[in-house]
Amino acid sequence: MQTIKRYFSTLLLSLCCLAAFPYTLVIDAGHGGKDPGAQSKTGKEKNINLAVALAFGKLVEQNCKDVKVVYTRKTDVFVELNERAAIANRAKADLFISIHTNSTAAKVGPRGTETYTLGMHRAADNLAVAKRENSVITLENDYEEKYEGFDPNSSESYIIFELMQDKNMESSVKLAGLVQKQFRSTAGRVDKGVHQAGFLVLRATSMPSILIELGYINNPSEAAYLTSTAGVNALAKSIYNAFVAYKKGKS
Repeated sequence: MQTIKRYFSTLLLSLCCLAAFPYTLVIDAGHGGKDPGAQSKTGKEKNINLAVALAFGKLVEQNCKDVKVVYTRKTDVFVELNERAAIANRAKADLFISIHTNSTAAKVGPRGTETYTLGMHRAADNLAVAKRENSVITLENDYEEKYEGFDPNSSESYIIFELMQDKNMESSVKLAGLVQKQFRSTAGRVDKGVHQAGFLVLRATSMPSILIELGYINNPSEAAYLTSTAGVNALAKSIYNAFVAYKKGKS
């Protein structure tokens, strides 16, 4: 009898702890609504991002009962960049993962996935990606005032990221590395590495955060993969595996 009482006491305590202290994951599907993101003949970035975000979130919800999943959007709606970060901050999230699809100015883009953390872009390519993703703020009303004069197309505006000290950098870089590892092993993707750049959506979050570029929509073979059910599921599974490994503290 005493053993049974101890068992239920322990079980009740565990359930109370889970209810009071859930691990909160915020999944951000980039772009949406009036902002299509990058485009090609076969699809739009906003749709790819949302498909992968929802598939990833579903895996977490089905298999990680101690994790609360919060989405910045679950439908084709426009969400301002500062609101995406605010959603994560209000939820007191433990982790923020923003999902995007890459593109280049070239007629045919390269192949591969890459994951970013907040920081100074050490290469011109990194700056180009940051400029493209940040340019969404020009669709917002009064963005000059809202973002304190930040010009997404001006290299000078990015000097601020050189001066920022990100207390979550180590954790963010660890997660980014795990994501790239899983993209290689689970989805068989070309690994373009972990990089740093000045993303506004990462700057405003108060928890470890990463921005994933799933592939290049202006590469026909990449676009076909990114818009396929198999591709979406493989990419979502890769991010899920990385999240589980990160949460368990594995490298």
